[in-house]
Amino acid sequence: MSILSVAEAASLLRNRQVSPVELTREALERASRLNPTSHCFITIDAEASLEQARLAEEEIGKGKYRGGLHGIPVSLKDNLDTAALRTTAGSEILRNRVPKADGAAAAALRACGAILIGKTNMHEFAYGITSQNPHYGAVANPWLPGRIAGGSSGGSAASLAYGIGYASVGTDTGGSIRIPASFCGVVGLKPTFDLISVAGSVPLAKSMDHIGPLGRRVADVACAFAALTSRRGAPNDDEQRFSLKGVRIGWPQGFYFDLIDAEVLSLLQEAAACFISLGAQIEEVRLDHLEDAIQAATKLQQFEATAWHRSQGYFPAHADRYGEDVRRLLETGDALSAPSLLEVPAALQRLRASFDQAFSAADALLVPATPSAAPPVGATELALAGRTESLRAAIMRLNRPTNFSGCPSLAVPCGFTALGLPVGMQLIGPRLSEDRLLSIANKYEQANQWYLRRPPVLIPPSETAA
Repeated sequence: MSILSVAEAASLLRNRQVSPVELTREALERASRLNPTSHCFITIDAEASLEQARLAEEEIGKGKYRGGLHGIPVSLKDNLDTAALRTTAGSEILRNRVPKADGAAAAALRACGAILIGKTNMHEFAYGITSQNPHYGAVANPWLPGRIAGGSSGGSAASLAYGIGYASVGTDTGGSIRIPASFCGVVGLKPTFDLISVAGSVPLAKSMDHIGPLGRRVADVACAFAALTSRRGAPNDDEQRFSLKGVRIGWPQGFYFDLIDAEVLSLLQEAAACFISLGAQIEEVRLDHLEDAIQAATKLQQFEATAWHRSQGYFPAHADRYGEDVRRLLETGDALSAPSLLEVPAALQRLRASFDQAFSAADALLVPATPSAAPPVGATELALAGRTESLRAAIMRLNRPTNFSGCPSLAVPCGFTALGLPVGMQLIGPRLSEDRLLSIANKYEQANQWYLRRPPVLIPPSETAA
């Protein structure tokens, strides 16, 4: 079966042209075949997911339809609790941890009748941007061997690009949904802070942890977002009638465009031109205090992450069981003290005021999701605008501000580099503007249809030969 959208699969299910069991078997077969080399999944739950699919088939057959994800195979990042199914957070320390109850994300998806096919691989304890996991294998970028998939929700983004399942749910503390979405050519939403409950998740930094959906298309993400926020139905029917005429798209001067690759800048400029052609206005806006905010947010994350690992008795007692990069980050947080965080509240207040000022002149901001396409595996630095930056700092730089401010941010594919690697843009909006961001992005997506381009691994030999 070809790769479908959530809406296309749901229509086939409602019209009895395909069954949830067929969709689930196809997803499981693809996962089983590709996982030995892609390392997208830590756990594939074949038996339980097929049982869920049979139940969904029975319910749909009786007219008990629960909404857009009913009978649709989806996945969850492995730091989100699932009852009776292990949740490792990508770590050796929690390798055998089996929660007794579903976390909020899993419970919301089950309530909508979604089929949970497995738990996706990730950067250990969600503390990194590569998903080069030393315990469960390095998540492979579907577009080009030897490139990272991004993290920490790398398995969620890569699995969708590989055509496994129809949506996934990840977490985002400093870009962990949007970075892999950009590198893998899929869509990822970091919603407004605290809009989706993080209950039943293994935390990184509670002040900035978010849970959000990923999908191959904007409408797929909208459907999963509706499920996670307990809106059982499909996305708003008015979506198709939404117009970009008069919509103000902000183009921030400075920060977001200071340190990015030339190809990324060119693709963002083309995206801006596309929005203009669709009736939107591009407005130059100003954002201040972002560098200071990043420094404050970074300290806060380091402090909270180490404090949590200490509180659980994992660090430093079991320091030898962490991957080297995560252990170093925890040691950095260990050197921080509570007084070093005194500037955090003021930095947050200034950042939020700056975003509020920008949103007085724009409905959404258009910025890069990542400063480059996916870097090579093993890279530790990134050359941008004549400067060499730490890879981790450079990649997270464009995402950290909205984790700190709590504003929603949507990563959407906006084209490909000369090497054939996808590039993502971000649409950032004021608090609780997710529906508007999704509508704006959907119009852009319809005009470009980047989702029709498939990774080489999914192109049949006959098409390659042609």
